Amino acid sequence: MEKAKLAEFKAILEEKRRDLLVQAQRALGGDLIMAKEELPDEMDLATSEYDRFLTIRFRGRERTLLNKIEKSLMQIGAGSYGTCTSCGEEIPEARLKLRPVAELCIRCKEEQEQKEKQYKD
Repeated sequence: MEKAKLAEFKAILEEKRRDLLVQAQRALGGDLIMAKEELPDEMDLATSEYDRFLTIRFRGRERTLLNKIEKSLMQIGAGSYGTCTSCGEEIPEARLKLRPVAELCIRCKEEQEQKEKQYKD
């Protein structure tokens, strides 16, 4: 991949990383749990617990995305960014624009999804 394109993707990934870290900082400033005294009834407590569950689950997804971003940035540094980790072919630029952390080309991703679908059935 051309150096200019690598620099473009690096900037995109760094911006996404900054956004995730800012969101994480904001989340750390907020409370996950309201005190039971602040909740008037059991329905409010249940809603609060559900909201807490969703927040924790969302943070897990953010952490996973952050790890993928870090890995992609390391690949840029190593010169292997944009190469399918399965078949070694170059990942099309259009795919990387939509999903800058993509590690698989479309064909290999479809094969992976088919295998996962077989295990679910």
